[in-house]
Amino acid sequence: MSLTENIDIKGIIFDIRRYSVHDGPGIRTTVFFKGCPLRCAWCHNPEGLEPEPEIVYREDRCIRCGSCLTACEQGAISWQDNAPLTDRTLCIRCGTCTDECYTAARETVGTIMTIDRVMAEIEKDVPFYEQSGGGVTLSGGEPLLQPDFAYLVLERCKRKGIHTTVDTCGFVAWEKLKIVCEHADLILYDLKLMDEEKHRKYTGVSNGIILTNLENLSRLGHNVLIRLPIIPGVNDDNDNIQKIGSFAASLDKKHTIELLPYHELGIHKYHRFFKTNSVSGVRPPSRGRIEEIKNILMDFGLTVM
Repeated sequence: MSLTENIDIKGIIFDIRRYSVHDGPGIRTTVFFKGCPLRCAWCHNPEGLEPEPEIVYREDRCIRCGSCLTACEQGAISWQDNAPLTDRTLCIRCGTCTDECYTAARETVGTIMTIDRVMAEIEKDVPFYEQSGGGVTLSGGEPLLQPDFAYLVLERCKRKGIHTTVDTCGFVAWEKLKIVCEHADLILYDLKLMDEEKHRKYTGVSNGIILTNLENLSRLGHNVLIRLPIIPGVNDDNDNIQKIGSFAASLDKKHTIELLPYHELGIHKYHRFFKTNSVSGVRPPSRGRIEEIKNILMDFGLTVM
């Protein structure tokens, strides 16, 4: 299977973050793709979950002027409890209300972009890549849900000598993952839970294809950095950590594991998207617990960041 080379293909992007230092080596430009097949209970980017553009509401910016009610031709917005309330079943995400919102309390998240437009943003930072050993990272959401667009962005970057990284959850058809990753210098690969039942409970999907794809990438010799989010009460128990260590150590190539302690920075976003964060009561892990997890993994002969 080969992905299309049609340059007219467009992608849906919800953010392009410049000067990023957490999504691969050096200073990077991270392109966030909209849409994700997982529903991780701790997700800190809820704006990346749905594949289509969304209307978000920031209550703290709203001055209650009522312009959005007048603008909405679908009758999706009503006045309740001294605030505009949106009926998501009636909203067609046309953006009319956002156009009329004077304070940007209503915004459209997710922009349809061409390859040229994305590349124009990326190329602004070429001098920083050259000085720091940085480059471009495709993240999300899940960039492999838009495989053709992801492939073309990576291919264009490689032609220009820009270092490329793909940040993936791994829940994607192997043929698509294989082809897209041919143009990736580094793959950031999420690994969360080894128990399939727990994986389904906390992410909504099986981990079978995720584990198999990681085995395949390792067998082919790809440069993979395994990323392990540490969510207290979800996946930080010794049994899960030991199983992850055993699995990672069994791969054909030895890959470094990066620990990502849970943080609460994304909780405030959920209200804007009319979503609920099911682990909102979870606190970040202690530094001591992170060190314990690191030591458990290192006992398997693994390098841990």
